[in-house]
Amino acid sequence: MGVAGVLLAAGNGSRLGQPKATVELAGSTLAERGIALLRDGGADPVIVVTGAIPVEIPGVIAVHNPDWESGMGSSLATGLRALGSGDAEAVVIALADQPLVGAAAAVRLIAAFRSGATVAVAAYDGKPRNPVLIARQHWPAVIELATGDTGARPFLRAHPELITLVECGDTGSADDVDTPEDLARVRREATARSKESS
Repeated sequence: MGVAGVLLAAGNGSRLGQPKATVELAGSTLAERGIALLRDGGADPVIVVTGAIPVEIPGVIAVHNPDWESGMGSSLATGLRALGSGDAEAVVIALADQPLVGAAAAVRLIAAFRSGATVAVAAYDGKPRNPVLIARQHWPAVIELATGDTGARPFLRAHPELITLVECGDTGSADDVDTPEDLARVRREATARSKESS
């Protein structure tokens, strides 16, 4: 039961002032951190969906979304279509702008899938966030509903009965990096975490 990974890294970071994929945090870019989260969490292959700028990471398939300016929905659809011809039975979808999500979150989502869940959503203190795992049978419906800047949310809202919430609050944080203030806060958190683990 192969599980692929898709990292959405197409935005231009208009509120941040630079594309999020290339922002450095603790010695690696947000795109590299997102790829590591998926790979270390057990996803293979891993695809990065690009848009505003090219993202090249060794061993990762980069897929360009020509409609990236329309929002995250088109990037999600681009990533799922790119996996369509492969044999992955599910996909873990992560966002480049949530760099404190830990690989353990992906591990838990994949474990939930292997236990029978077809949609698994990482939760932090009970609140659903990212990453999200979606089994292949749901991809066409996700693509159909993925518009604007909402990604998988319309599909998840339409099918609450499918969702298995997987608590990941002890594995990391789903804080977004949307503004320079967010980035400064996340940098402080990342530094604190690396001191705790060393």
